[in-house]
Amino acid sequence: MFKVGIGYDVHRFVEGRKLILGGVEIPFEKGLLGHSDADVLVHAIIDAILGAMGENDIGRLFPDSSPNYKDISSLVLLKEVAKLLEEKNMKIVNIDSTVVSQRPKISPYTNEMKNKIADCLKIESTQVNIKGKTTEGLGFEGREEGISAYAVVLICE
Repeated sequence: MFKVGIGYDVHRFVEGRKLILGGVEIPFEKGLLGHSDADVLVHAIIDAILGAMGENDIGRLFPDSSPNYKDISSLVLLKEVAKLLEEKNMKIVNIDSTVVSQRPKISPYTNEMKNKIADCLKIESTQVNIKGKTTEGLGFEGREEGISAYAVVLICE
């Protein structure tokens, strides 16, 4: 049986933090605000996987009220979700994702992001797709106030 999940996440820009997307540090003057490393791409992927599995969302599985997750790499959380998949004998068929940001451009980093995400999930990097989009200056992303990400995941039992 095949199952589909959709994930979404958003974080605002702040001074004094690193910008982490897909587990990769992106050179930029601001980072994203969050309890963990605020990796919107990995968070959207986690929510998509959890949705396809019929599980709770990322906030219930890894609550931001827990000191255990303060400043944690989202790739660590993704590895935990991979364990849940394995326990349920489910496998990822593919992941398709979009990062929405006026700046920075992510295309120079997408291959590294794909490799890191695939490694955490024990899948091939060809099963992970990452696209970058702008909003042509519209909305909070266009005003460079933050970044959002969307992900769709297909899994099979």
